[in-house]
Order: sequence, then structure tokens, then C-alpha cells
Amino acid sequence: MKLRYKILNGVAALFAVGTASLAITLAWESPCPTTPSTATSAETMRAVMQRCYGQPSVLTVERIAKPTPKEGQILIKVRAAGVNPFEWHMTTGKPYLLRLFKGVGAPDSPRAGSDFAGVVEAIGPGVTRFKVGDEVFGGAGGALAEYLLARDDGDVVIKPAELSFEQAAAIPIAAVTALQGLRDHGRIAAGQKVLINGASGGVGTYAVQLAKFYGAEVTGVCSTRNVELVRSLGADRVIDYTQEDFTEGKYRYDLIFDTAGNHDVSDLLGVLKPQGTLVGIGGSKKDPWIGPLWGMAKRKIVASFVDQKVLGFIASVTTADLEFLAGLARDGKMRSVIDRRYQLEETSAALEYIGTRRARGKVIVTVN
Repeated sequence: MKLRYKILNGVAALFAVGTASLAITLAWESPCPTTPSTATSAETMRAVMQRCYGQPSVLTVERIAKPTPKEGQILIKVRAAGVNPFEWHMTTGKPYLLRLFKGVGAPDSPRAGSDFAGVVEAIGPGVTRFKVGDEVFGGAGGALAEYLLARDDGDVVIKPAELSFEQAAAIPIAAVTALQGLRDHGRIAAGQKVLINGASGGVGTYAVQLAKFYGAEVTGVCSTRNVELVRSLGADRVIDYTQEDFTEGKYRYDLIFDTAGNHDVSDLLGVLKPQGTLVGIGGSKKDPWIGPLWGMAKRKIVASFVDQKVLGFIASVTTADLEFLAGLARDGKMRSVIDRRYQLEETSAALEYIGTRRARGKVIVTVN
């Protein structure tokens, strides 16, 4: 055997061994530890904790030390928290590749949750944007708890008085994803024909309203039980996917925002205009290794071979976008659709419902 073939075989063997080792490492799950004893400090709080990967039932509500704000931090008393597919993926640790960032074997940080709305209870030195008593909402780690710490310069904004805490807590991840998908990636424009696939979901309900705000002609795709809901959000046309497959229809769209990931990219391109844009988020979560990430990869690959624009993205919550969305909600141009409400101790049940992918709008955890 020639030397170059020996080298190539050696490299291939090393790559195979490395890949197998990484796969075994990422798939390994440490056993769930016994719930620690209740904190004994004078100031405690209830918080949802995740100390291992698994189904939502691994989440526990523990009593831990109440935090104290330091330089540039604010302490927020949480009144409501929004739950999203994001929390479902973080809890299950699937796709496994996410564990490279969340923690191998077990989560590096046990606190759970991101979207919240509440009241500023205390401020640390150097805080200038907020004062005690301000009603706020936004995104920060550990939102599924009675209290959380956030940065003064973080993704937190004043809650409009017109919104309840639950309505505000529903906004961050879902509404920002809809906004960035349509405005930043889809380049939506007045008069365009826009289709929202998954129009009754957490992101979809906001996307329908935002597309109308930007002056588009909106078609929403949903199941039979959600037709009237999507129509009430302003959709000009609603397709019941149990009765009609829109990918086989005669209509062509300038922009398709796919929040469901239940159609092949080629089928979606078939109903997209020659110069149209397809923006997708997520995809199937059946594959435990890359899950929804495969949808992003596939769109990237297809984009190289077609004239239409094919895009995928992961939203990033920003202060500017939260303030913009707060203004729309305050002025009655966007509303939060809330499907179910759970108590803090019922967070596992809330995530189990999220995992069914049947939620109509948003699922909220209230904190009393």
C-alpha cells in the first residue's frame, strides 16, 4: 500500500474514533442527584432547578438562597414566566450537540427559564436605567423562580401599563423571533403575499400580527381548531392543513415564514415566487443528535442551488426589539395569545405540553 493511502486511512480512522468518542460523551447522562436540603439562610426563594437531563419530570422546585444584586445588577420579583420549545430542548438536552454549550453529562447551571415579567425589588450600585418598583419584562437566566438577577444593561425593558405580567412574559423569545424572521431576514414589505406556516403557535401568532403591521397580505396555516384564532389575529386567508395542503395549491408567495418545519424545503420552494424568500426556524426534533439544527443545515445547503433566498436563523433577544414590541403591544397593534397557565410547581407539566407541539400561542408559568 502506498504511503499516501496509509496516511489517509490513518486520518480516517482517527476521525472515526474521535467522532465516536464525542458521540458517546455527549450522549452520556449523569444520574439525577437527590434534591439538596432546603437552604437555611434567612432569605430564601422557590426556584425551578434542573440537575440532570431527561423528560420535564426531572425539573424540581427547590428552596434556595435569595440573591442580592451587585454592581450593575437589579433584583426582580418574578410575576410570570414564559416557556418555549427552547426550555424543552434545554431540559431534555436534545439535540445532543446543545450539550456542548449547556454542559456534558449534566447542565452546568441548574437554574431554568428565560422569559419573564416582574417588579424591580432592589438595585445594586451603578444602576441607572431602573428604580425600585418599576414593572419590567425581558430575558434573563433563571426566570422560573420567585426572584432573578438581571443586568442593568441587559435585555430588560419597562413593561407597558396596558399589559398584564402574563402578556408581557409571553413576548421575548417568541415575538422577537417573529420580528427578526420577517423584518431582518425576510425583508418584509407592504403589499407582499406572505404565508405563515404554523400560524397558531407561539411564534406564529405574533408573526401573523407583525406581517399585517408591515402591510402584507397574510395567509396563515393551522389546524381546524385554530382557524378562527388565526383569522382573529388579522390573517386575510387561513388554510386548514387537515383539509388542504398549501404546497399543492395554486397560490404563490413573496415570503414564506416556516415556523412548523413539517414540510420539505423543496415543497415550500414550489409555492414561492421566483424571487421570493423562504425563512425557516427549527425543524423536526425526532433526531436526538442534531434535531431542529438539521433544518437549518438543509436550508443552507439548498440555498446554494436555487435562485430564491432560503434562510434559517436563531433569534437573539435585544433591548431595542423588546422596546419596539412593547410599543406595538401598548398601542394595541400586537397581542399575546395565551393558551394555558401553570403554577411554578407545575412547570414540568407546562413543558410536557410544550413538547406536544400543540400549544395555541403561548404557555405561561405564574409565580405567586
